Amino acid sequence: MNDSFYVKRAISLAKKGLGKTSPNPLVGCVIIKDGKIIGEGHHRRAGFAHAEIEALNKAGDYAKGATLYTNLEPCSHYGKTPPCTDRIIAAGIKKVVFSILDPNPAIYGKEILERSGVEVSVGILEEEAKRLNEVYFKFITQKKPFVILKVGMSVDGKISHKLDRWITCEESRKIVHKLRSQVDAIMIGKGTIIADDPLLTTRIVGGKSPIRIVVTSDGNIPINSRVFGKGTIIIVCAKTPPNEIIKKAKVITIKEKNSLVDLDELLLKLGEIEITSILLEGGKRLITSFLKEGLVDKVILFISPKIIGADGLSLTDSLPFSIKIENIKIKRVSQDFMLVGYPINK
Repeated sequence: MNDSFYVKRAISLAKKGLGKTSPNPLVGCVIIKDGKIIGEGHHRRAGFAHAEIEALNKAGDYAKGATLYTNLEPCSHYGKTPPCTDRIIAAGIKKVVFSILDPNPAIYGKEILERSGVEVSVGILEEEAKRLNEVYFKFITQKKPFVILKVGMSVDGKISHKLDRWITCEESRKIVHKLRSQVDAIMIGKGTIIADDPLLTTRIVGGKSPIRIVVTSDGNIPINSRVFGKGTIIIVCAKTPPNEIIKKAKVITIKEKNSLVDLDELLLKLGEIEITSILLEGGKRLITSFLKEGLVDKVILFISPKIIGADGLSLTDSLPFSIKIENIKIKRVSQDFMLVGYPINK
């Protein structure tokens, strides 16, 4: 087995923390000695033991002289838990192999390990590791949440039709609920509340429901909307909403821009309260504004083999330029197709 094999194992372990570790990164760890795994672990939740500590606890005294593999540079500072570098050094780990440096300027684990005589190797499966923690990397470097545009649509680009309650198949909708459980927040506009009255919850066993964010310039949405259910709801507006709304939701007031709110300022405000990821689900006006301003980081499109025609609602209003999607992956989901890609923002 080579280094790539064990780092890939660490990445696989890290994925077990999807939707649970925010605002921390996804990290897995494997410890190898004499060609055998003697300890492994993953970061389960913010405030819980880091992946390296889980693996070291399992390895015990056998960790001395072993090689530790992980997908991200071990932490070197006191946060909710002590530095991982201290435990790695104390355990007598001989070599540490990881994929990528942590973008957090407070972390310099590589330097500390090398000063203590631990051999360090960096760059194994770097791109895969960076993609795994794309949410964390943006949040740390820009102080803004990572925005994922999720849309169910027909092959002619329609996102709703009065004759169809659902455009996509049941299997696609199950994936959407899984996606919801993996993000910090879900965002829609006022028009979607009025048109669809959605719950915006995660309806899978054991899945967490994200914070619900409704963007509306006037702050006034129907008080009996189903979005006012259990959990946290944030109303984003340019004007002070009615008292009945204030009693039921957290209100964030943002200056107006282009007859909506200033979306870039909104993302900064959401970053301040440690919302690191957002699933943007509509509607048309809000999606158009995010795309125009280059604020969408990733797109996930569920494309149904239907042609709806002119009576259907289009994905966007007119755009001043075309937006190219790169690094595309497509897979079949029952009769639908799921397209995942990254827009090239101007």
